[in-house]
Amino acid sequence: MHILVTGAAGQVGRHLVARLLESGHAVRALTRDPARTDLPDGVEVVTGDLTDSDSLEAAFEGMDAIHLITFGGDDGGDLTNGVEIIRLAEHAGIRRATVLGGWAPTSIEEALRASSISWTIVQPAEFMGNSLDLAPEIRASRTVSLLAGYQSAVVHEADIAGVAAVALTAEGHAGKTYRVTGPEALTPAKRTGLLADAIGEPVRYVQLGEDAERERLRSYGYDEDYVEFGIQLATSPPENAGTVLPTVEEVTGRPARSFALWAHEHADLFRAAP
Repeated sequence: MHILVTGAAGQVGRHLVARLLESGHAVRALTRDPARTDLPDGVEVVTGDLTDSDSLEAAFEGMDAIHLITFGGDDGGDLTNGVEIIRLAEHAGIRRATVLGGWAPTSIEEALRASSISWTIVQPAEFMGNSLDLAPEIRASRTVSLLAGYQSAVVHEADIAGVAAVALTAEGHAGKTYRVTGPEALTPAKRTGLLADAIGEPVRYVQLGEDAERERLRSYGYDEDYVEFGIQLATSPPENAGTVLPTVEEVTGRPARSFALWAHEHADLFRAAP
Protein backbone atom coordinates (compact mmCIF):
# COMPACT_ATOMS: atom_id res chain seq x y z
CA MET A 1 0.00 0.00 0.00
CA HIS A 2 0.96 3.64 -0.49
CA ILE A 3 0.33 5.41 2.81
CA LEU A 4 0.58 9.09 3.75
CA VAL A 5 1.48 9.82 7.37
CA THR A 6 0.73 13.27 8.74
CA GLY A 7 2.46 14.24 11.97
CA ALA A 8 5.26 11.92 10.84
CA ALA A 9 7.89 13.66 12.96
CA GLY A 10 5.82 13.39 16.15
CA GLN A 11 6.00 10.87 18.96
CA VAL A 12 3.49 8.50 17.35
CA GLY A 13 4.21 9.36 13.73
CA ARG A 14 7.85 8.29 13.88
CA HIS A 15 6.90 4.87 15.21
CA LEU A 16 4.15 4.52 12.62
CA VAL A 17 6.48 5.37 9.74
CA ALA A 18 9.00 2.78 10.93
CA ARG A 19 6.33 0.12 11.44
CA LEU A 20 4.86 0.62 7.97
CA LEU A 21 8.29 0.57 6.31
CA GLU A 22 9.20 -2.66 8.10
CA SER A 23 5.97 -4.19 6.79
CA GLY A 24 6.92 -3.35 3.21
CA HIS A 25 4.59 -0.44 2.54
CA ALA A 26 5.49 2.73 0.62
CA VAL A 27 5.40 5.65 3.05
CA ARG A 28 5.04 9.35 2.27
CA ALA A 29 5.51 11.78 5.18
CA LEU A 30 3.84 15.20 5.26
CA THR A 31 5.76 17.97 7.00
CA ARG A 32 5.89 21.73 6.99
CA ASP A 33 9.70 21.71 6.98
CA PRO A 34 11.31 18.73 5.20
CA ALA A 35 14.83 20.00 5.92
CA ARG A 36 14.27 19.52 9.66
CA THR A 37 12.57 16.12 9.43
CA ASP A 38 14.87 13.23 10.33
CA LEU A 39 13.10 10.12 9.08
CA PRO A 40 14.39 6.72 7.90
CA ASP A 41 15.74 6.13 4.42
CA GLY A 42 13.03 5.07 2.03
CA VAL A 43 10.44 7.58 3.26
CA GLU A 44 9.21 10.10 0.69
CA VAL A 45 9.08 13.44 2.51
CA VAL A 46 6.76 16.08 1.05
CA THR A 47 5.93 19.63 2.04
CA GLY A 48 2.45 20.47 3.24
CA ASP A 49 0.52 22.07 6.07
CA LEU A 50 -2.75 20.63 7.37
CA THR A 51 -3.95 24.14 8.21
CA ASP A 52 -3.61 25.06 4.51
CA SER A 53 -5.88 22.75 2.50
CA ASP A 54 -4.48 24.05 -0.80
CA SER A 55 -1.05 22.67 0.10
CA LEU A 56 -2.30 19.07 0.39
CA GLU A 57 -3.51 18.11 -3.07
CA ALA A 58 -0.13 16.92 -4.40
CA ALA A 59 0.65 15.08 -1.16
CA PHE A 60 -2.61 13.12 -1.33
CA GLU A 61 -2.21 12.10 -4.96
CA GLY A 62 -1.55 8.38 -5.48
CA MET A 63 -2.13 7.38 -1.85
CA ASP A 64 -4.21 4.38 -0.82
CA ALA A 65 -4.48 5.29 2.87
CA ILE A 66 -3.74 8.14 5.23
CA HIS A 67 -2.97 8.61 8.92
CA LEU A 68 -4.30 11.93 10.16
CA ILE A 69 -3.68 14.08 13.18
CA THR A 70 -6.34 16.56 14.24
CA PHE A 71 -4.18 19.53 15.19
CA GLY A 72 -1.73 21.77 13.42
CA GLY A 73 -0.17 25.19 13.07
CA ASP A 74 2.28 26.89 15.37
CA ASP A 75 -0.13 26.79 18.30
CA GLY A 76 -1.08 23.12 17.90
CA GLY A 77 -4.78 23.99 17.92
CA ASP A 78 -7.55 21.74 16.61
CA LEU A 79 -7.92 21.88 12.84
CA THR A 80 -11.05 23.64 11.63
CA ASN A 81 -10.78 22.65 7.96
CA GLY A 82 -11.63 18.97 8.32
CA VAL A 83 -14.29 19.07 5.61
CA GLU A 84 -11.82 20.44 3.06
CA ILE A 85 -9.12 17.92 4.02
CA ILE A 86 -11.42 14.92 3.74
CA ARG A 87 -12.92 16.19 0.48
CA LEU A 88 -9.40 16.36 -0.99
CA ALA A 89 -8.65 12.84 0.30
CA GLU A 90 -11.81 11.48 -1.33
CA HIS A 91 -11.02 13.24 -4.60
CA ALA A 92 -7.51 11.70 -4.54
CA GLY A 93 -9.00 8.21 -4.23
CA ILE A 94 -7.82 7.52 -0.68
CA ARG A 95 -9.81 4.55 0.57
CA ARG A 96 -8.78 4.15 4.20
CA ALA A 97 -7.86 6.48 7.08
CA THR A 98 -6.83 6.38 10.70
CA VAL A 99 -7.11 9.37 13.00
CA LEU A 100 -5.14 10.07 16.16
CA GLY A 101 -8.16 11.15 18.16
CA GLY A 102 -8.38 13.37 21.22
CA TRP A 103 -10.79 13.86 24.10
CA ALA A 104 -13.52 15.43 21.99
CA PRO A 105 -14.67 15.05 18.37
CA THR A 106 -12.86 17.27 15.86
CA SER A 107 -13.67 18.54 12.40
CA ILE A 108 -11.49 15.79 10.90
CA GLU A 109 -13.39 13.01 12.66
CA GLU A 110 -16.79 14.49 11.89
CA ALA A 111 -15.92 14.87 8.21
CA LEU A 112 -14.61 11.33 7.99
CA ARG A 113 -17.77 9.87 9.48
CA ALA A 114 -19.76 11.56 6.72
CA SER A 115 -17.37 10.50 3.95
CA SER A 116 -16.92 7.47 1.70
CA ILE A 117 -13.52 6.71 3.27
CA SER A 118 -13.18 3.68 5.57
CA TRP A 119 -12.07 5.16 8.90
CA THR A 120 -10.71 4.07 12.28
CA ILE A 121 -10.18 6.39 15.22
CA VAL A 122 -7.25 5.60 17.50
CA GLN A 123 -7.86 7.26 20.85
CA PRO A 124 -4.85 6.94 23.16
CA ALA A 125 -4.64 7.40 26.89
CA GLU A 126 -1.90 9.67 28.22
CA PHE A 127 1.38 9.27 26.32
CA MET A 128 4.28 7.78 28.23
CA GLY A 129 6.33 10.39 26.38
CA ASN A 130 4.70 13.16 28.44
CA SER A 131 7.17 12.15 31.15
CA LEU A 132 9.91 13.79 29.08
CA ASP A 133 8.62 17.08 30.52
CA LEU A 134 10.03 15.90 33.85
CA ALA A 135 13.55 15.38 32.52
CA PRO A 136 14.97 18.87 33.28
CA GLU A 137 13.89 18.72 36.93
CA ILE A 138 15.14 15.16 37.36
CA ARG A 139 18.51 16.03 35.84
CA ALA A 140 18.82 19.17 37.97
CA SER A 141 17.58 18.04 41.39
CA ARG A 142 16.58 14.36 41.25
CA THR A 143 12.99 15.32 42.10
CA VAL A 144 9.60 15.21 40.40
CA SER A 145 7.20 17.92 41.63
CA LEU A 146 3.55 17.69 40.57
CA LEU A 147 0.03 18.37 41.76
CA ALA A 148 -1.56 15.44 39.91
CA GLY A 149 -1.65 12.25 41.93
CA TYR A 150 -4.19 10.13 40.07
CA GLN A 151 -3.59 6.84 38.32
CA SER A 152 -3.17 6.94 34.56
CA ALA A 153 -3.01 4.01 32.14
CA VAL A 154 -0.15 5.63 30.23
CA VAL A 155 0.55 4.12 26.82
CA HIS A 156 3.76 3.65 24.84
CA GLU A 157 3.75 5.64 21.60
CA ALA A 158 4.91 2.56 19.67
CA ASP A 159 1.74 0.74 20.75
CA ILE A 160 -0.46 3.59 19.53
CA ALA A 161 1.39 3.40 16.20
CA GLY A 162 1.02 -0.38 16.15
CA VAL A 163 -2.75 -0.16 16.42
CA ALA A 164 -2.86 2.51 13.71
CA ALA A 165 -0.63 0.43 11.41
CA VAL A 166 -2.91 -2.59 11.65
CA ALA A 167 -6.04 -0.50 11.07
CA LEU A 168 -4.44 1.09 8.00
CA THR A 169 -3.27 -2.12 6.39
CA ALA A 170 -5.69 -4.89 7.42
CA GLU A 171 -9.38 -5.53 6.97
CA GLY A 172 -11.92 -5.55 9.78
CA HIS A 173 -11.28 -2.20 11.48
CA ALA A 174 -13.60 0.12 9.58
CA GLY A 175 -15.88 2.31 11.65
CA LYS A 176 -14.23 1.42 14.94
CA THR A 177 -12.89 3.65 17.70
CA TYR A 178 -10.01 2.06 19.57
CA ARG A 179 -9.26 3.36 23.04
CA VAL A 180 -5.58 2.48 23.53
CA THR A 181 -3.96 2.17 26.98
CA GLY A 182 -0.85 0.79 28.57
CA PRO A 183 -0.83 -2.46 30.59
CA GLU A 184 -1.20 -0.87 34.03
CA ALA A 185 -2.48 2.28 35.75
CA LEU A 186 0.29 4.18 37.50
CA THR A 187 0.39 7.23 39.76
CA PRO A 188 3.05 9.90 39.13
CA ALA A 189 4.82 8.68 42.27
CA LYS A 190 5.00 5.14 40.88
CA ARG A 191 6.26 6.40 37.52
CA THR A 192 8.88 8.42 39.37
CA GLY A 193 10.10 5.25 41.05
CA LEU A 194 10.33 3.45 37.71
CA LEU A 195 12.31 6.33 36.24
CA ALA A 196 14.64 6.15 39.22
CA ASP A 197 15.13 2.42 38.61
CA ALA A 198 15.91 3.10 34.95
CA ILE A 199 18.61 5.69 35.62
CA GLY A 200 20.00 3.85 38.62
CA GLU A 201 19.70 6.82 41.01
CA PRO A 202 17.12 7.85 43.61
CA VAL A 203 14.48 10.36 42.50
CA ARG A 204 12.17 11.91 45.10
CA TYR A 205 8.51 12.59 44.37
CA VAL A 206 7.17 15.91 45.70
CA GLN A 207 3.40 16.39 45.96
CA LEU A 208 2.59 20.01 45.14
CA GLY A 209 -0.34 22.16 46.19
CA GLU A 210 -2.35 24.14 43.64
CA ASP A 211 -0.41 27.41 44.07
CA ALA A 212 2.93 25.67 43.62
CA GLU A 213 1.59 23.84 40.57
CA ARG A 214 0.53 27.15 39.03
CA GLU A 215 4.04 28.48 39.49
CA ARG A 216 5.51 25.33 37.97
CA LEU A 217 3.32 25.64 34.87
CA ARG A 218 4.04 29.35 34.54
CA SER A 219 7.77 28.58 34.60
CA TYR A 220 7.31 26.79 31.26
CA GLY A 221 5.87 29.97 29.76
CA TYR A 222 2.26 28.79 29.63
CA ASP A 223 -0.45 31.44 29.59
CA GLU A 224 -3.01 31.68 32.38
CA ASP A 225 -5.71 29.82 30.47
CA TYR A 226 -3.42 26.83 30.04
CA VAL A 227 -2.27 27.05 33.67
CA GLU A 228 -5.86 26.83 34.87
CA PHE A 229 -6.54 23.99 32.43
CA GLY A 230 -3.59 22.14 34.00
CA ILE A 231 -5.00 22.68 37.49
CA GLN A 232 -8.42 21.44 36.39
CA LEU A 233 -6.91 18.33 34.78
CA ALA A 234 -4.82 17.56 37.86
CA THR A 235 -7.71 17.94 40.29
CA SER A 236 -10.51 16.53 38.11
CA PRO A 237 -8.95 13.93 35.82
CA PRO A 238 -10.94 12.10 33.13
CA GLU A 239 -13.07 9.33 34.60
CA ASN A 240 -11.38 6.66 32.50
CA ALA A 241 -7.80 7.86 33.06
CA GLY A 242 -6.91 4.78 35.09
CA THR A 243 -8.89 2.23 33.06
CA VAL A 244 -6.68 -0.45 31.51
CA LEU A 245 -7.96 -1.97 28.26
CA PRO A 246 -6.69 -4.94 26.20
CA THR A 247 -6.87 -3.04 22.90
CA VAL A 248 -3.19 -3.24 21.99
CA GLU A 249 -2.99 -7.02 22.28
CA GLU A 250 -6.40 -7.56 20.68
CA VAL A 251 -5.51 -5.48 17.61
CA THR A 252 -1.78 -6.11 17.20
CA GLY A 253 -1.41 -9.57 18.72
CA ARG A 254 1.27 -8.50 21.19
CA PRO A 255 1.04 -7.22 24.77
CA ALA A 256 1.20 -3.52 25.48
CA ARG A 257 4.63 -2.20 26.43
CA SER A 258 5.25 -1.24 30.06
CA PHE A 259 6.31 2.12 31.43
CA ALA A 260 9.37 0.42 32.89
CA LEU A 261 10.43 -0.46 29.34
CA TRP A 262 9.79 3.09 28.13
CA ALA A 263 11.84 4.46 31.05
CA HIS A 264 14.81 2.25 30.18
CA GLU A 265 14.57 3.24 26.51
CA HIS A 266 14.81 6.93 27.45
CA ALA A 267 16.97 6.71 30.57
CA ASP A 268 19.84 8.77 29.14
CA LEU A 269 17.53 11.78 28.78
CA PHE A 270 16.95 11.79 32.55
CA ARG A 271 20.57 11.45 33.63
CA ALA A 272 22.58 14.52 34.55
CA ALA A 273 25.58 15.25 32.35
CA PRO A 274 28.81 13.89 33.88
